[in-house]
Amino acid sequence: MAAKDNLKAIFDELDAAKKTPAFRLTVGMATCGLTAGAQPVYDKLNELLAGEDAVVDRVGCIGSCFLEPIVEVFDAQGNRTTYVHMDANKAAEVVERHIKGGEVLREYTVGGPEGCGQDGITSVEDAEFYSVQERVVLRNCGLIDPEDIDQYLLAGGYSALAHVIDDMEPQEVIDVVLESGLRGRGGAGFPTGRKWQFTKNAVSPDGIKYVACNADEGDPGAFMDRSVLESDPHAVVEAMAIAGFAIGASQGYIYVRAEYPIAVRRLQIAIDQAKAKGLLGENILGTGFSFDLGLRLGAGAFVCGEETALLTSIEGHRGEPRPRPPFPANKGLFDEPTVLNNVETWANITYIINNGAAAFKAIGTDDTTGTKVFALGGKIKQAGLVEVAMGTPLRTIIEQVGGGVPNGKEFKAAQTGGPSGGCIPAKHLDTPIDFGSLGAIGSMMGSGGLIVMDEDNCMVDIARFFLDFVVDESCGKCVPCRIGTKRLLGLLDKIIDGKGTPEDLEIIEELCAHLKTSSLCALGQTAPNPVLSTLKHFRNEYEEHVNDKHCGAGVCRQLVTYTINPEICIGCTACVRNCPVFAIVGEAKSPHIIDQLKCIHCGACIDTCRFGAISKG
Repeated sequence: MAAKDNLKAIFDELDAAKKTPAFRLTVGMATCGLTAGAQPVYDKLNELLAGEDAVVDRVGCIGSCFLEPIVEVFDAQGNRTTYVHMDANKAAEVVERHIKGGEVLREYTVGGPEGCGQDGITSVEDAEFYSVQERVVLRNCGLIDPEDIDQYLLAGGYSALAHVIDDMEPQEVIDVVLESGLRGRGGAGFPTGRKWQFTKNAVSPDGIKYVACNADEGDPGAFMDRSVLESDPHAVVEAMAIAGFAIGASQGYIYVRAEYPIAVRRLQIAIDQAKAKGLLGENILGTGFSFDLGLRLGAGAFVCGEETALLTSIEGHRGEPRPRPPFPANKGLFDEPTVLNNVETWANITYIINNGAAAFKAIGTDDTTGTKVFALGGKIKQAGLVEVAMGTPLRTIIEQVGGGVPNGKEFKAAQTGGPSGGCIPAKHLDTPIDFGSLGAIGSMMGSGGLIVMDEDNCMVDIARFFLDFVVDESCGKCVPCRIGTKRLLGLLDKIIDGKGTPEDLEIIEELCAHLKTSSLCALGQTAPNPVLSTLKHFRNEYEEHVNDKHCGAGVCRQLVTYTINPEICIGCTACVRNCPVFAIVGEAKSPHIIDQLKCIHCGACIDTCRFGAISKG
């Protein structure tokens, strides 16, 4: 019981030094909060509350990014008040009227006119977008200071590690993870316990094994891993130490992109603090078990999200994928057996150890247990970080959590899985979010980006956007990906420019099939997914581009025609003066005409017209 006894001694020291204030105020200071202006709010609260019976804590992302900056007030009776869209002046009002005067400023709360509009609620916990969620991975996010290990400890941190060391054999740990049904949240959905088992069973001539974390989040619009690392870094640190115990590793690495400076800094602080308290490094909690962690920064290459390319990059080489087999579990980092999971997968581990496999399996579906974190963005009212039970219908996420599509527009599609995923049309809005259900309709879970599109989006243009991203990010090592993606992009460009033919659609489908079967790694193998899913669900838009030379959404410039309504045009000449190619003619105070042969479809005229006389179609 050495680990638990030593951890209890750490707790006792914390409890002895702890004084519960009358008020605890938290300020969301992850990237979303800081970008929205949280720092001046934090500074003002500290200034005004100096000497008061109150503390001000920085916390990470609470998930309601559309409401930042967020300040929450917790009183000694356990009441929680969530103030949104804060600035320094509003923060001063909160101090004067709430902290000193005992009055809740309802106009600034989450239910007020600047919040979600649910009259009568003052806490985010009561908001519909929050109450339908299930927080396992995000259980500490927005509640604890990510730069203070004491707060993580007081929330039960490192108790799972102590329990594992004192009470479990390595195989028992793996058995619990296997029994939980946890599948990798990085996109492929491979059973986590099986991966750990393979690595434990692998033979290393040198007796060396490694644990690695993939924090190289590169999907456009994705910010799940970044938010977890900025909000609860110790959850990942503790989980990796548990895996080290289970597979027999003494060293781990977290590979995180350098574009995440706040996450990098908070990770390093967490590692340093854990070492200082004897929770990481040599002789953890006085038990003889040793496990250390190091950070390795990536330069933003999307291909380094592929496991073998990531490991190659950690080794100091150019991030290129390796042929598999052998898989990393047998021959990974420095040619030694390696467990590699992504941030979200790691963040589930301590919950499973502390609560048991049955508790985790009780969430989600039989095939896909637990929860999934999504970065919800695009054409959505309430963008942010979302965590729902596996099996939750997509409609619930879009309408209840996200608040629906803004500006009275119609929902058209949701892109899951980023450049590797697919587009889900409105007819599949009731599809449960799990690995099997998404795969059945031509999409995939991916790492968790969820981009919402409305009627103004062109699905051919969307497919081209994601494919263009893949072309830029391809490492070029294998011919199918290096040449095939460029050829595919060229065909989409041809269609968007109004030069496509029906034969091009057949060539696209054939080329996609070759890419999926012959590319070296998942980047090339999944590159066709956005194209194939849009072809499957929105083929009419492709045919409209090819046969009618028309883009119904008005997005593809070469397929858009601008016309002037003579009954509305008053001949103000503003469009004439702003047309870069002099394609608009007409006398002053008389209706004008656009010369379609000269028009380059730039849209300057429609942006300039103050009378709504110009339309596109």
